[in-house]
Amino acid sequence: MHNDRRFIITLMMALATWVGFSSNLHAQPTGYTAVKDLAAFRERFQKESASVQTIESSFKQDKILLALTEKITATGKFWFKRSDRVKIEYKKPFVYTMVLNGDKMLVRDGQKESQINVRSNKLFQQVNRIMIDCVQGTILQSKDFDTRVFENEKVYLLELTPKARTLREFFETIVLLVDKKDYSANSIEMNEPSGDKTTIIFQEKKVNGPIDDAVFAL
Repeated sequence: MHNDRRFIITLMMALATWVGFSSNLHAQPTGYTAVKDLAAFRERFQKESASVQTIESSFKQDKILLALTEKITATGKFWFKRSDRVKIEYKKPFVYTMVLNGDKMLVRDGQKESQINVRSNKLFQQVNRIMIDCVQGTILQSKDFDTRVFENEKVYLLELTPKARTLREFFETIVLLVDKKDYSANSIEMNEPSGDKTTIIFQEKKVNGPIDDAVFAL
């Protein structure tokens, strides 16, 4: 049930937000003002992102299915280690793990386990490139999105609208809330063309702490 293409792409996009409202944010979001000097923000965002070596965090995910008018809540843990190792582990209400280590990805759903070569799938390649842009802090220069940036006293709000048709099939907009203290993601909201919405809130973040390489073993 969980190892379909859309679920994996959603997970990869969630992972992409690291280092780094409704689905129609065409107007300025309430409580935010537009960032005036985008060039200075891009430079600072890239610099701060480059300083992040590891991240460990708990997360809460809410999935809202418009057709069923219900919300599905899941919780788990997240790990990142520069520059190409990430792991997301769902613990409740289901157990599901995805590990990305270089070009290889491991997906474990209960007793079922499969490995994927990211380079073998053009869509995964595209998402992987976005992930690298986020890790390196160059996502605001990406040609894959139209981007608007807003701020309040505590966070930056990045609204990403996909340009590529393959990404537009999955997401109408992606909204990131980035903490001004360390430029890590507080939350990500992924809005689908169908009206479904996935929101992931990161909690108890530990930035640049020790993480053993064994965490990302395939």
